[in-house]
Amino acid sequence: MKLALRKARLIAHLLHGMWIVATRFPKASAEVRHTLNREWSLKMLRLCGMQLVVHNDSARLDRGALVVANHISWIDIYVINAWRPTPFVSKAEIRNWPVVGWLAQQLDTVFIQREKRSDAKRIMHELSDRLGAGELMCVFPEGTTSNGLTLLPFHANMFQAAVSASAPVQPLCIMYEDSQGRQSTAPAYIDDLTLAESLNMLLRGGPLTAHVYVGAPLAPGADRRTLAAEAEGVIGMALREMQGGMTRSGAAIAASILSPSVSDASNTSPALIEPVDQSGRSA
Repeated sequence: MKLALRKARLIAHLLHGMWIVATRFPKASAEVRHTLNREWSLKMLRLCGMQLVVHNDSARLDRGALVVANHISWIDIYVINAWRPTPFVSKAEIRNWPVVGWLAQQLDTVFIQREKRSDAKRIMHELSDRLGAGELMCVFPEGTTSNGLTLLPFHANMFQAAVSASAPVQPLCIMYEDSQGRQSTAPAYIDDLTLAESLNMLLRGGPLTAHVYVGAPLAPGADRRTLAAEAEGVIGMALREMQGGMTRSGAAIAASILSPSVSDASNTSPALIEPVDQSGRSA
């Protein structure tokens, strides 16, 4: 499918998302909004030529947890929402992005002005209150995107919200794989890339698989720096294990990836797979 047509379909999908949020969200229950968000995000991935594979989903927490993930691309947000819709903490600049910024604002995104230290304190208190009320929140503690091959050092500031609210932290590891079973950096939104250039690289790099590994929850403890180090260790280990699985199998991330309908005595928590073909249609 031609690149221009695929972009046109993505734009139409974004506009459809605005229509859904504007017309259906106001009267919808939280459960219905959750379902609409997940279905819309899954289609967003399909239109980008991407399938989603979730590992260890049995460890997932569905309320009152601070979700922390490594950060590679703007598409990470849709990957996480396709797994389980979760409000995010995001840089303030995204609020001004056409369509995407408006959608993010309507989906309870918390925007932070990172250059203002006082704003970080405000956000921490808001996160703590929302976690204490049983909500989920997601942050990217690296503070910026990377190529995804390794982790950047985790900043501990936002972990204070979990400590203050006595809420668990759920580590999440994201990794992208190309059609040859190799880790892909095509989605990476780094350096001086514009959003348009990043989208071109993503679409040309497909078909892709987005792997999400759900780490076991971490107790908040009393020290944000210790908590940040623990989360970084869990995500780093998950990334290395997935990279190692690619090396061992060559053509796939790991031999134990199964569809939910397949049982395997050696794999008590099979991966959940949302398939897609390169044209962006459901397989």
